[in-house]
Amino acid sequence: MNLPIIQTKIREPFLEPFLRSMRVRKVLSHIPKDSTVLDVGCGFSAAFLRTISPHIKQGFGVDFKVDNMTYKNITMSRLKFDDRLDFADSSFDIVTMLAVLEHIEKEKEILAEIHRVLIPGGKLILTVPSVWSQPILEFLSYKLKIVNEDEIRDHKRYYNRKKLKTALVKVSGFKSFYHKYFQ
Repeated sequence: MNLPIIQTKIREPFLEPFLRSMRVRKVLSHIPKDSTVLDVGCGFSAAFLRTISPHIKQGFGVDFKVDNMTYKNITMSRLKFDDRLDFADSSFDIVTMLAVLEHIEKEKEILAEIHRVLIPGGKLILTVPSVWSQPILEFLSYKLKIVNEDEIRDHKRYYNRKKLKTALVKVSGFKSFYHKYFQ
């Protein structure tokens, strides 16, 4: 007897898909066609990489929430970041971290590892919450329940331009810095 396969969809708070879509629109224009991309913190479904899949040559996603698998030109690997990314030096044209850095305990170490795995002249593209967004995110999460409460509670830090530039340029060795607020 064949049993049907039942798939359950994880129910996201109302605003989450919209915020993810905004991040994709902002980021995609900064990723050259046919790039090799590493998405650190890709999430359980690697939604960002799957969205940009037709645009890139190869994508790799790492996250502690994802199962090891390959989907077309996307490879996903389970990884709980400790001190090292399991990739060779100068492996990627682009590394993305979309709404992830604020969750990572070892900020300096992950940024140093990203710097190591980027090709010379490669780009790190990231989004982080600003210090001014904290009360708004907490209200949307804790009171209105339209943003994931667990994700907001897990934030280790919020950023302003100066703090982000210090983390990227002065501490981690990135040479140039472009910053823009959105959302």
